[in-house]
Amino acid sequence: MGQREDLLAGAKRCLVEKGYAHTTARDIVAATGAHLGSIGYHFGSKDALLNAALLETFDAWGDAIAAAVVAEPGGAPLDRLRRFLDGILALAPEQRAVLVASVQAYAQAEFAPEVRDQLVASYAASRRELAALVLDVAPAEVSADQARRFGSLALALINGVLLQWMLDSRSAPTADDLVRAIEGLTGSAR
Repeated sequence: MGQREDLLAGAKRCLVEKGYAHTTARDIVAATGAHLGSIGYHFGSKDALLNAALLETFDAWGDAIAAAVVAEPGGAPLDRLRRFLDGILALAPEQRAVLVASVQAYAQAEFAPEVRDQLVASYAASRRELAALVLDVAPAEVSADQARRFGSLALALINGVLLQWMLDSRSAPTADDLVRAIEGLTGSAR
């Protein structure tokens, strides 16, 4: 690994261990053995390095979800959504550090356009993929309207349930709780 990659890896460790607001440039160089000036040389600033680390962490969370959660084709859309949410909740404990660091990206998006742009692009792709999963069609078959409606609902459920799980895993809703609530709202409750 080169010095740039070492700095990114160190920044990601610091994000997980200390959080964005409490990580200093000295923390990062202590974690990597690099010189303080190397941050400026490779990234321009500590904030730019931390933002790059946040983006990689956010991407890693998305990759972990994609790798760990394979939706079984067939069945009703709400059944596929339930299986998907069950998979995400099962993945959360082993990915907690990555999840916590990725959540920090949301707060930084307000202050760092590059973070906001990456999150916007990631969400656009995720909406289409999630809509395809729920509708049991290929992503290329998902219309922009379907991505906006079904994909946005799935993202809202994912983000909401994971934030609740992070705060108190014992009282967070299960996938079944969420799907049953949707069924109750639509009059199709079992």
